[in-house]
Amino acid sequence: MHKTPDRTHVDGGDAGLDAAIARALGEEDRALLARHAEPGYFAQATGLFRGSLGWTSLLAYAVALIAFAVCVYAFWLAWSATHTLIAVKYAMVAVLAFQCAGMMKSYLGAQLQANRTLRALKRVELQVAMLHDGRARV
Repeated sequence: MHKTPDRTHVDGGDAGLDAAIARALGEEDRALLARHAEPGYFAQATGLFRGSLGWTSLLAYAVALIAFAVCVYAFWLAWSATHTLIAVKYAMVAVLAFQCAGMMKSYLGAQLQANRTLRALKRVELQVAMLHDGRARV
């Protein structure tokens, strides 16, 4: 008869896994990992503008703001146009500018997710290093 392993200590998603890791660590190690916990959303968003590639995020954000302003202005011109052809032309400019702003925001979102993934990987590296040093009780 095949018995499935008891996984009750990690049930409950990430919270259960985090609790299992916390039980395996000493007080000093828990404090070390707490210092490297995931920051809040606004700290992560402003963190996009720091580092060696911060200028690319700043440029993408500026382009997104300008494109959105162009979108609003073109939409206003399309709405107030008296001729249909002019309204369609301004509406197309508004749609293209809105798509450009959306692409820039997508880039920023991808950067944010990449930073979160790298931060999680560094936490795993820290935990492996602590295990290697024999500081954690597993």
